[in-house]
Amino acid sequence: MWRLLASPDVVVGSVAALTETGSLVVASGSGSQLPSYAGGAGLAIWIVGAQKVVPDLHTALRRVEDHALPLENARAQEVYGRPSAVNRPLVLNAEPHPGRGVVLLLREAIGF
Repeated sequence: MWRLLASPDVVVGSVAALTETGSLVVASGSGSQLPSYAGGAGLAIWIVGAQKVVPDLHTALRRVEDHALPLENARAQEVYGRPSAVNRPLVLNAEPHPGRGVVLLLREAIGF
C-alpha cells in the first residue's frame, strides 16, 4: 500500500507557497504526500491559490510558519483532536523531467 501511495500515476495536491521564481514549498506533518510530490508520481498537479505567491524562499518559509501552520493547526485540532506541525518540509526548485509537474495558479484564494 505504501508503494502505491508513493508512486501513483497521478497525484493532485497543493503547496503552502509558490515563489515568483517557481519554487514550490510543501509543509507536511506526516510526509505521506512527499514521495509522490518529489518524483514518485508519473504526473504531479498542484492547484495553487494566488494568495500563496511570494517573492522568495525566505518569505515562503515565513508564510508557512506564520500563516499556514496556525490555520492548519486549528483545523487539525478540530478534526483530529491534536495539533499540527511542519515535521517534513519540501522545497521543489525545478522538475528534471519536463512535463511531469503542472501548476494550476488560480486567481482566487484557496487553501491556507
